[in-house]
This record gives sequence, structure tokens and C-alpha cells, in this order.
Amino acid sequence: MLLSPEDVRILTRLHGGLPLVDRPFAEIGAELGMAEEHLIERLRQLLAQGVLTRFGPLFQIERAGGRFVLAALAVPEHRYDEVTTLVNALPEVAHNYRREHALNMWFVVAADSPEKAEGALQRIEADTGLPVFAFPKEREYFVELKLPLDHLETGDAAR
Repeated sequence: MLLSPEDVRILTRLHGGLPLVDRPFAEIGAELGMAEEHLIERLRQLLAQGVLTRFGPLFQIERAGGRFVLAALAVPEHRYDEVTTLVNALPEVAHNYRREHALNMWFVVAADSPEKAEGALQRIEADTGLPVFAFPKEREYFVELKLPLDHLETGDAAR
């Protein structure tokens, strides 16, 4: 799917964070020359189309009693799609990605308690029949990754 020039502008602006005001989308919309409602609707459409997989804040979940766990599976190629569906069906799975490695599926489990995180990992193991390799977060690092979007091809794809 091609992004429209407007979508690239929206995503580029939102990549830097939201202003801490009562109506951040109204302020950003004004910066971009669009109505707050239009900006919110474009975000909804980008999420619905899968262009964005998530839009929301990042939390230090451990401060609230929760837990993040990076985990991996060694998935046989002929089962990759099936296992992806099983893993992604759990609400605790924040994201999932493929790697060129013996452990070819990596995902993050985020839960509001260590017990729920462990339960999600156990369920993945039971549902897939594959051992889960879990790497709980031991230390917090701040890495601000901003990827430039202005090089993306844009088009007037039908919405």
C-alpha cells in the first residue's frame, strides 16, 4: 500500500510525540492544516489497513507491577503462518516479527502482572507445542529510534 503525502506528513509529525495539552490532536491538526476529526480518522484508517499496527504510549510497565518479556520460538517453516496466528491471538502479545535465525519468530509479551506474562508464555507453548525461549527485561534502556518517512513512495491509493 502506498501512503499519501498527507499520511507521510501525519506520521512524520506524530513520530516525535504528542503535545501535553487537553486536545493534542487538535493542536497537531492545526500544525498540519487539518481538522482534529480528520487527523483522528486518518489514524483510524491507517490502523484498520495495517499500515500502523499500534498507536499509543509506551509505559515502564514494571513500575505499575507488570512485566515485559521478549520471547522467541523456533517455528518449522510449514507451520509459520499457523503459529503466527496462534501467537498473535493473545492480547498480551504486543508485536511479533520474523528473524533469519534458528529462533525465527520473536515477540514481546506485555502483561499487568508477572503471573499473567508467565501464563501467556505457557499458553503459547501449549497452543503451539513448541518451546518458548523467554528473555525477561532485566534493565531499562532508552533508545530513541526515529526512522525518516520522507523517502517513502507516496501515491493516491484509493481509501
